[in-house]
Amino acid sequence: MKVSPILCAVVVVLAATVGFPAFAANPAEGQSMFGLVGMELAFLEALALIALACICVPLSRAMGLGTVIGYLVAGVVAGIGLSFSFTRDPGELLHFAEFGVVLFLFVIGLEFRPARLWEMRGTIFGRGLAQVMVCAALLTMAALVVGLEWRAALISGLGLALSSTALVMRGIDESGERNSTFGQTAIAVLLFEDLAIVPFLLLVTLLAPSGEEATLADNLQATAIGVGAIALLILIGRYALDPIFRIIARTRTPELMTAAALGVVVFAALIMASAGLSYAMGAFIAGVMLAESSYRHEVEADIEPFRGLFLGLFFVAVGLSLDLSAVADNWMIILLAVPITVALKGIGAYGVNRAFGTPHPIALRIAFTMGQHGEFGFVLFAAASSALILPGDVSSIVVAIVTLSMALSSQSDRAYRMVIGQPERETIDEDFTDAEGSVLIVGFGRVGQLVAQPLISEGIAVTLLDHDADRIREAKRFNERVHFGDGRRAEVLTAAGAATAKAIVVATDDPDTTLDIVRVVRRNFPNAALLVRAYDRIHATRLAGEGVPENAILRETLLSALALSEQALRALGYADVDADEVVTRVRERDADRLREQVVAARDKDQRDAIVAAIAPEPVGRD
Repeated sequence: MKVSPILCAVVVVLAATVGFPAFAANPAEGQSMFGLVGMELAFLEALALIALACICVPLSRAMGLGTVIGYLVAGVVAGIGLSFSFTRDPGELLHFAEFGVVLFLFVIGLEFRPARLWEMRGTIFGRGLAQVMVCAALLTMAALVVGLEWRAALISGLGLALSSTALVMRGIDESGERNSTFGQTAIAVLLFEDLAIVPFLLLVTLLAPSGEEATLADNLQATAIGVGAIALLILIGRYALDPIFRIIARTRTPELMTAAALGVVVFAALIMASAGLSYAMGAFIAGVMLAESSYRHEVEADIEPFRGLFLGLFFVAVGLSLDLSAVADNWMIILLAVPITVALKGIGAYGVNRAFGTPHPIALRIAFTMGQHGEFGFVLFAAASSALILPGDVSSIVVAIVTLSMALSSQSDRAYRMVIGQPERETIDEDFTDAEGSVLIVGFGRVGQLVAQPLISEGIAVTLLDHDADRIREAKRFNERVHFGDGRRAEVLTAAGAATAKAIVVATDDPDTTLDIVRVVRRNFPNAALLVRAYDRIHATRLAGEGVPENAILRETLLSALALSEQALRALGYADVDADEVVTRVRERDADRLREQVVAARDKDQRDAIVAAIAPEPVGRD
């Protein structure tokens, strides 16, 4: 019987939740657990948190919810099922784990080189500022309407106005839209939000009740001290950090570089703290000052493991400090608040982007994509709660709202498609009167372009066909005539000269589209030599099943991969003839195995099962 690993993880979580209270002891009462006391018991507590994180985070990622939700759930489970010291006083753990936020802001500063910020200043500080402020205003007014005190409402509105950088960037990367208008706009707003958390945390410090009325002189003195501390930190970063790291680098001691990087973060945080400002602001300034340094990448690599560990611990501590009774008492409010706050934020994002001239479909997509709240909200709400700006129950409610909105964000793209509908593919009126090439290439992407170059250089008449209007417009810049048309339609291929072409090359990048085109060509133009680009071995087997000769199928990565392997052998000292012999032997073995799989898949009834069973096979020593 095969047991699902997710089911096992659920069982372990339930066991931990039910079983830990039975044997957990109270160290404050002098009791021990399994004979462990003092430091040993502290190690056991740390191990319990690590175990919960190692279970909950993979589960959360498997469900598409991201790592932050996993850490929060680990903290909630620890608060319910464990009775260790940190579960009785989660505030202490949260205060310690705030070092993760400090490191996080330092790494963000490293990414924001002053020159890069200046280049993008219009988009970041124009559109980004407008979107965050408009969304924050709408959400703050909603918080005031439900009766929150103005400082609590302002911090709630600012925190809920921030989106999840991790979730939005993951979606942009998965869809390959970093360079699209949508991607560039969303990234610019996210960059501003990454920067905005620094003044937001500073605002928390300024709004925190001090217990006594400060005079104008006191305020001016505090401002002067803060400005002086920032100026001192900038001067140190500008003139001292690079020489210090240069001296340390000469020692060729990696652990010393790591210690120095951590020391810079702690030093900057302490300077800000001594001036009454936030730790995170000092770390961010130190990061920006090192952004232009030649040691930036090494410092970032040294800090990254600590940043991830402490930031994960911070989110666990947020989950631990969550007032579950307040959440339970206000569950109806939370369920109603999530769609309302997401809708308000989406309306604000849509309105701002339309005001900046963004087309309706893109503005609507940004509204759906960035409608969820983000992990920066946890940081801001934790700081506001520690500063007594947000009451404990309000903090738990807004944390629950952020958590639910992030959990639901995976459905934002589906919701956008439902609202906007499936966009019609752009069409171009085409004239095929000059399509008289002896070679027809269907698909003018990265492969089709390379296929065409040797033919064109030899003066061979080539007809190029593609179904992407943007790609056709792009080709015109290079004086290439690419005809618009869908290669899956026989009448389009006929108009493009397939009936008189001596060879037809199918170089489309989608395997299913390629199969459809091959079937049309085999059925309607059997006299032309057919050459096909295959995506992988499985695709090649399916193409062979459609009757394409094996020597006419070329897998797109095979030759380049073998060429790289041959170069690697030469770099290891192999003679050219020996390297060529080894690669030839591997190529022939691969061809023999593919031939066997093609023969086995000739039976149409068994083809799907045989193709599905194809998997990489290990290669032993010759």
